[in-house]
Amino acid sequence: MPLNAMPGHLIRRLHQLSTATFSEQMKAAGIDMTSVQFAALQTINDAPGMDQARLAHHIAYDRATIGGVVDRLERKTWVTRSINPDDKRARHVTLTAQGREVLQKAAPIVSALQSDILSGLSDAEREQFIALASKAVGLEDGFDPLR
Repeated sequence: MPLNAMPGHLIRRLHQLSTATFSEQMKAAGIDMTSVQFAALQTINDAPGMDQARLAHHIAYDRATIGGVVDRLERKTWVTRSINPDDKRARHVTLTAQGREVLQKAAPIVSALQSDILSGLSDAEREQFIALASKAVGLEDGFDPLR
């Protein structure tokens, strides 16, 4: 099978394009943020006070690595952590006012750059791609980040 016919190779190439597009747009806007940090901020905004393990689950990120992501967000003063009174091992994560502000600035940029990632596709093809990609990762019934 030729390399350019392998789904894994094409997914990796699309991921590279997505990451580069995200980084370029954030840099142009003067926002120091990765796509994982954006996903974390958006998810925390949607469910304030969730714990780090639940956050990792909702953004499909490794539980062992999410602590580093939250550490960086905390250093940027975009989130705060507090101990869960019901489970001293768990940490609740909440957006700060600065975190909400940067998310409000970043969200429309991230929304707009989605079409850049799939710029070679028509609107109908984009919809089909999203439906197929959602199905491939088990989200064909619709995505609920707080599920």
